[in-house]
Order: sequence, then structure tokens, then C-alpha cells
Amino acid sequence: MKITDKVVKNIAELTQLRFTEDELAEIGASMTETLELVEQMQQVDTAGVEPMSNPLDATQPLRPDVVTEGDNRAIYQRIAPETQDGLYLVPKVIE
Repeated sequence: MKITDKVVKNIAELTQLRFTEDELAEIGASMTETLELVEQMQQVDTAGVEPMSNPLDATQPLRPDVVTEGDNRAIYQRIAPETQDGLYLVPKVIE
């Protein structure tokens, strides 16, 4: 599928972008290449291929879920002008 300058101009207008004529031609060619690649990929027979989450068959190491910091709320709230029940009180801004 060939992307024309008219299509690129329409997309540019919808996205509120401005391009020079040279850029329009370059973007159109790039979009055409991308769509041709997608068409090629859609023609590949994937029947019987099991989906995978990672092509490298790697796993993500996770750190242990342990508390590493203590509860310092009282220390942090000491300098606050007003607190109540562990919450910061702020003046009403919207009437």
C-alpha cells in the first residue's frame, strides 16, 4: 500500500504537525515501508506456534518483598503546620 502525500498531509493536520514538502515525501516513504513490512508479517503462517511473552525465554529477577524503611511519619509530620490522625491538613482553596 503506497502512502500518498495527501494521506500524510491529512494525518499531519489531524495531529497538528507541520512538515515541509521534502519531509512529507520522506514520511510517506517511511510509512509505506512500514505497512509493507506489516503485510509481509501477516502472510507468515503462524498456525501451531505457541505465543511467548519473551523471545529470549528470560525471566525477570524480582527482589524480595520486605520492608526496608521504618515508619517515619511522626518525624515527617513534626514540621507540618497542622495534622490530624496522621494526615496533613491544608487550607481550603476552592470555595
